[in-house]
Amino acid sequence: MAAKQIFQGLPWWVKWVVVPLLVIVLFGGLITSVVGFVAWLLFRALLLVAVIGGLVYVVRKFTSSSRSSRDDW
Repeated sequence: MAAKQIFQGLPWWVKWVVVPLLVIVLFGGLITSVVGFVAWLLFRALLLVAVIGGLVYVVRKFTSSSRSSRDDW
């Protein structure tokens, strides 16, 4: 409610242009750091899922081929 009272008498360009630009200038480094960290975590999680999926695929392929060769004896 207090924010509405503060911005009530100001022109639209102050609310929608100047204030967001000030926020980006003042907190831009923090915002990019947080976004970069989240992207890094997401990349690592996807890489982990891909490695585990590849490992499961290789192990299943290896065990199925060794099982069929045992049946030949």
